[in-house]
Amino acid sequence: MRRRLEDQEFTLRVYPGSLAEGTIYCPVSARKNTTAAEAIECLIQRLHLDRTKCYVLAEVKEFGGEEWILNPGDCPVQRMMLWPRTALENRSGLGSGEDYRFLLREKNLDGSIHYGGSLQMWLRVTEERRRMVERGFLPQPAGNDPPSDLCALPELTERALLESLRARFRQEKIYTYVGSILIVINPFQFLPIYNPKYVKLYDNHTLGKLEPHIYAVADVAYHAMLQRRKNQCIVISGESGSGKTQSTNFLIHHLTALSQKGFASGVEQIILGAGPVLE
Repeated sequence: MRRRLEDQEFTLRVYPGSLAEGTIYCPVSARKNTTAAEAIECLIQRLHLDRTKCYVLAEVKEFGGEEWILNPGDCPVQRMMLWPRTALENRSGLGSGEDYRFLLREKNLDGSIHYGGSLQMWLRVTEERRRMVERGFLPQPAGNDPPSDLCALPELTERALLESLRARFRQEKIYTYVGSILIVINPFQFLPIYNPKYVKLYDNHTLGKLEPHIYAVADVAYHAMLQRRKNQCIVISGESGSGKTQSTNFLIHHLTALSQKGFASGVEQIILGAGPVLE
C-alpha cells in the first residue's frame, strides 16, 4: 500500500556558496510540508553556521540567474515538484541553460536581501510571484481575501457565500471548497490550470493544503481506494451548462495519470467516448 506523499522524503540540494567554503551543496531531507524555515534550521546545524545571523532560501531557475526568495512558510519540496522533469533528473553539474536549484543566502543587517539582479529584474520576479499566487501555486498573503473553504467564513449567510464565490471568480479561481465538497463555477474560457505540473502538484496531497482543484478531489478518491480497498464514488451535480461533462473529463484525466496508464492504453479515450451514451 502506498504511503501518503506527505510522509515521503525528498532530498533538497542547497548550495551555500560563500557561507560554507569547500561545500558545493548540502543535501537536506524534507517532506512535502517541510517549510523553508525548517530546512534552514537543518542547514544551520549541518554547516555549523552562525545562529546570530538570519538566513533565507532562494530558488533560481538558471545558474547565476535571478533569485526568488522563499518566505519562511513556503515549502521547498512543493516548489521543486514544479520544476521540469529534466531539472529533477539532472542536477549534478553547474551546467548551462536551465539549472534549477536552491541557494542559501544571508539576510543583510538592514533587513534587505541580495536578489542577484537589477531593480527591473526584481520587479519581474515580484510580478511572477503575484501570478503564481493567483494561480494557486503559492499561498495567499494574509488579508481580507475570500477563503478557499467557505467553512472558514466568519458569518455563513447566502450573501457572504455568494460574495466570496464572486470575489474568487474575479481572480480566476473557479474552485472553492465547502469542507470536502468542491464548488465549480464554469468560466466559459480556457484556464491554464490543467497541465502536467498541476497533475504532479496535486498527486497524493491532503485535501485543503493547496488551492481547491478538481484534481484534488480525484486524488483523494484514488488514494482512499488504495488505502481502504473499497470502491469510491464522486458525485457531480449541476444544472445544464454548468460544466459537469468537462469536470468529468478532468477527473478521468487525473485518475488515468495517477494510475500511470496515461494515453497509451486508450483507457481514457474509451471512457470519455462513452460520455454521450451515459448522458
